[in-house]
Amino acid sequence: MTENTPDRARTRFPGISSRAYEHPADRSALVALRSLSGFDVVLRKMSGLINERAFRLMFLGGTVRVGEDQFRHVHDMLRDAAYILDLAEVPELYVKQDPTPNAMAIGSDHPFIVLNTGLLDLLDDEELRFVIGHEVGHVLSGHAVYRTMMQILISLGARLAWLPLGNVGIAAIIIGLQEWFRKAELSSDRAGLLAGQDVDAAKRTMMKLAGGVRLREMSSEAFLAQARDYDAAGDVRDGLLKFLNLLPQSHPFAVIRFAELDRWARGGEYARIMAGDYPRRADDGSASVTDEIRNAARSYRESWERTADPFVGKVRDMADAAAGAAGGLFDRITRRDAGPTDGSN
Repeated sequence: MTENTPDRARTRFPGISSRAYEHPADRSALVALRSLSGFDVVLRKMSGLINERAFRLMFLGGTVRVGEDQFRHVHDMLRDAAYILDLAEVPELYVKQDPTPNAMAIGSDHPFIVLNTGLLDLLDDEELRFVIGHEVGHVLSGHAVYRTMMQILISLGARLAWLPLGNVGIAAIIIGLQEWFRKAELSSDRAGLLAGQDVDAAKRTMMKLAGGVRLREMSSEAFLAQARDYDAAGDVRDGLLKFLNLLPQSHPFAVIRFAELDRWARGGEYARIMAGDYPRRADDGSASVTDEIRNAARSYRESWERTADPFVGKVRDMADAAAGAAGGLFDRITRRDAGPTDGSN
């Protein structure tokens, strides 16, 4: 860890909505869920199946609670991140002795954050600030609440595994939810950048998560080139293997996160937010589900058009061919229903 240095001034975002930084695929799902009357109440009651009190007591008894007298510098970063992202309640944070570099946000009524010592040992202060902002982003978006749904479904799927087809439908839903949560990680990477406002530190975090602490042996330009090589690697078979490799992952791979964060940081959206142009929390209730679904579809379409992955290219080509065939069939049907024309009308 580097020594603490006086904090520099950072832009604060009063009333910022999590929609400002959420990935379109994540945002569309969250807006849809939030629009369901009573959904949060039902889900919070369901979350009782995974006892939040028990989790909190476990970490209270077996880890170190961050505060004024314990891990003071981490506490200050947490408080700063909550202030910058205008989170009403500063969540509790626990440091857990675990060499695996990981962190997580848990809970629904009063979400709290757990930070492994592996991250403290791996990251400098600005990189750690990015990670803490990432977790505060999870809290602000409500990801911890909605993630409960997947945990319940995983448990239910295990109980139905003995049925011939009992687990198939749930497994499909879980795969869809896992894809959503991987997009939620991209959302929270953006929140981490907004909290820390240090693009280089955010990028260094991804590089360290992939290759460890020896940054002198790494290059951000080469790492970005590696991300492009991964995207374009191999043939259709390799593309399918990449897809299968990603399925069990809770997070996108480090090179993917690096490239996505680099793209967002260089894009106009990040600059607009920094300039104070962002959606407000007070307007969340009027957010259109239809608009957000369209935004998600456009985002996927743009990413498909941008990628050099041959597997995605084949899927895209088949989808375009199917759409073309469907459009031609629709045109023929509509012409037939309209009857013959002689050009006299």
